[in-house]
Amino acid sequence: MEGYDLNASERAEASELQRMIAVEQQKAQFQAQVHNFTDVCWDKCVDSPGSKLDSRTEKCLVSCVERFIDTTLVITNRFTQIVQKGAH
Repeated sequence: MEGYDLNASERAEASELQRMIAVEQQKAQFQAQVHNFTDVCWDKCVDSPGSKLDSRTEKCLVSCVERFIDTTLVITNRFTQIVQKGAH
């Protein structure tokens, strides 16, 4: 019995470790996305930086980030569907 309890404890620890790793991976992916937004949308929308964003630049940045997020979500959802189909 004692060996079974230890295995259950080890499984619980491994499961918690996997969860923690997944959370850290999500954080890293989010940070990478923010960097991508910044790079892509800055290059696309900002001609020359000033002390304040004009309305055209602000609209461009908002639109750019929204398109980037929408595209990322579509790709992520599609990838999740493929992975789920492969797991069955």
